[in-house]
Amino acid sequence: MRNLPDFPWDLLAPYGDKAKKYSDGFIDLSQGTPVDATPKFIQEALATASNSPSYPIVAGSEQLRSAMRDWAIKNLGVSGEFDVMPVIGSKEFIALLPTFLQSKKVLYPKVAYPTYLVSGLMASAETIAVDIDAANWPKADLTWLNSPSNPTGQVQSDGEISAVINWARKNNAVVASDECYLGFAKDAKSILALASGDNTNLLAVHSLSKRSNLAGYRAAFVVGDSKLIDQIRQIRKHAGLMMPLPVQHAMIAALSDEKHVQEQAERYNNRRTLLSAALVAVGFRIEHSKAGLYIWCTKGEDGYKTVDWFASFGILVTPGSFYGSDNFIRIALTATDENIAKVVARIKS
Repeated sequence: MRNLPDFPWDLLAPYGDKAKKYSDGFIDLSQGTPVDATPKFIQEALATASNSPSYPIVAGSEQLRSAMRDWAIKNLGVSGEFDVMPVIGSKEFIALLPTFLQSKKVLYPKVAYPTYLVSGLMASAETIAVDIDAANWPKADLTWLNSPSNPTGQVQSDGEISAVINWARKNNAVVASDECYLGFAKDAKSILALASGDNTNLLAVHSLSKRSNLAGYRAAFVVGDSKLIDQIRQIRKHAGLMMPLPVQHAMIAALSDEKHVQEQAERYNNRRTLLSAALVAVGFRIEHSKAGLYIWCTKGEDGYKTVDWFASFGILVTPGSFYGSDNFIRIALTATDENIAKVVARIKS
């Protein structure tokens, strides 16, 4: 295995230490860790199923598989033949997919969630960062797509996603589309909605961590190519990668309701509006940041200098270098309304 990069957040420790010395309190906007409550009806589903002495199965219960299929048809617009599979959080699946597929060459976005690169390194694959335009991509076994994007909040157009599908069909390559922020974007589409019923070599990865505030439950799932999912499922059986049965019941409850997702999306939109206005007022330039949980912005300087500026008044943010862009920072909206208001006040002062 090639050497893995340092775990990014370890590099933030000195800035966190500085921010924690601020007299009016520390506010962490560096990680996308949900802080709003898990909806009560989901908590109740977990608790009701807590007497769970038997091993679950890797494929998930029949009830869960039905819930995932129904949700995918209704919310993703998937058609044709497809399958579904629960996974123990989307990061686990993303990190292991190139290993499961024995990929030799992996493409990933130039500005992106770092686990796409790490997943290729873990599989000893060649890794190549690419721009959005698939017309210029080299041949590869696997490519990662992420729309809405972490960290930028960019939503790729129908044409851009369709070009990725065409590239995959031309090169007999797998596309893994990380769509965990899809519920927070009105204009974003799943790759499966644009596949015209032919889901060959296409996988859409979805997480309930953000949409339902279930990060601590490790609840996610994959939708797409039936043969590919079965191939991955067989390997997962050997590895014992099973979602706990109480979590499966919580996941069934979460997928049965979209009202709580809309309410959470509204919370993030309100926080984005308030914080964006304060940032622009003091000279930040914001790019994209229309969807997801983050503001992607710059003061036109090295990102670590900006991180230090925020730390001086008790706020920890993430340098863009973690994601492939040295002059930007990523600010998470995963703080309470009260703390977002405090951040706005500190920026203005």
